[in-house]
Amino acid sequence: MWASAAAGCEASSDGREDEVIEGVRIKRLKVIPDERGMLMEMMRDDDEFFQKFGQVYLSVVNPGVVKGWHYHKKQIDHFVIVKGMAKVVLYDTRADSKTRGEVNEFFMGEHNPILLVIPPYVLHGMKGVGVEPAYLVNTPTEHYVYESPDEFRMAPDDPSIPYDWSRKDG
Repeated sequence: MWASAAAGCEASSDGREDEVIEGVRIKRLKVIPDERGMLMEMMRDDDEFFQKFGQVYLSVVNPGVVKGWHYHKKQIDHFVIVKGMAKVVLYDTRADSKTRGEVNEFFMGEHNPILLVIPPYVLHGMKGVGVEPAYLVNTPTEHYVYESPDEFRMAPDDPSIPYDWSRKDG
C-alpha cells in the first residue's frame, strides 16, 4: 500500500497522517516575500523534530533522472528542494514498524515548499520532475564519514521495492 502526499503536509485527504510512514514528518515551510525577493525558513533549532546538526549539503538531480534507493542506519535526513521540483519517494522496510511495506510519494520544491524528515532505515530516493534540475538541501543529523559511510544503496529498479519510477499521467 502506498500514499501520495502531492499536496504537501498530509497523505490523506481528511488530514490524518496515519498513511505517512511511521517517523516521517512534514513541515510546511514559511516563505516571506517582499519587493527585494524572498526568504524561506527551512529548519530551526526550536522545531519539535530537531535533534542535532551533522552537516548541510546540496544535491542536484536532473529532469527525469532517478537518484535512489538508499538508507541510513543512524542518520535522520531533513530534505528541502529549494529550486525546481522533485518527486521524493520513501519505502518502509523496518521490521518493527507499523507502516512496514508502505510507500510514500512527495512532490516537493518551488510549487510545494516543505521539509521532509526521513528516519533511519527508511529507503528513499528522488527523481527530477519538470524541465530544470532540482536542487536539494539536506541537513542530516550526522556528518558524512568517508572511511565508513552510513549509506546503504539499492538499485532504482530493485524488484524487492514495490515502486515504479516511470511517469504517471492521469
